[in-house]
Amino acid sequence: MRVNRILLSTALVVVALVVQVSVLARLHLPGAVPDLLLLTVLALAMVYGHVGGALVGFGAGLLADLAPPADHAAGRYALVLCVIGYAAGLVKPENGRLKSAIGPMLVVVGAAVGSTLLYAGVGALVGDTAARHVGLPGLLFSAALYDLLLAPFVVPAVMALARRAENDPLAETTSAANATDISSGWLASGTGLRIGGQRGGLRMRTARSRTARAGRIKGVKRL
Repeated sequence: MRVNRILLSTALVVVALVVQVSVLARLHLPGAVPDLLLLTVLALAMVYGHVGGALVGFGAGLLADLAPPADHAAGRYALVLCVIGYAAGLVKPENGRLKSAIGPMLVVVGAAVGSTLLYAGVGALVGDTAARHVGLPGLLFSAALYDLLLAPFVVPAVMALARRAENDPLAETTSAANATDISSGWLASGTGLRIGGQRGGLRMRTARSRTARAGRIKGVKRL
């Protein structure tokens, strides 16, 4: 992953996790908790693709596993978000731009249901039966509903930030200018010729020398 992707993804994941733990988790809503971290991973995956989505999902999930008040085995949510990020990256829109809100909303609902089922399934493998006591159907419905209501405020904003970081014209212009300056300086130091603004002067000098040679040759012939 590029450096700008890593920095932006880290910042967004940390902010989403802090808001989810300190604000959303304390609302005590019935059923599941609105998963702001999941929505952030989905938005980044739909811009970066399946590989980037898997990496972002794994990092975000591992951070959530280690952040208090986590009460489950480390790596459990990392696995869930890694799979969800990979799957969301497979439906990446063309050029990372949304043409309709229907597709992303379906992705959000599918991710909310899929992450809940996958989290409960991994928990069952390690002996965690909390989902059975709470009620899995209620968790699925509330998770899909909360994430669907929160998605219009999160997914487009995160995708816009990711696209802006990917297509930074100032950074590209600066790097291109630096590359030109470096190559010009290197060639000038090796050949002794000035490159760039002096190209026109070199061409004019060459044309003049050719004219002068032609004049001298004609003068010789006349004599």
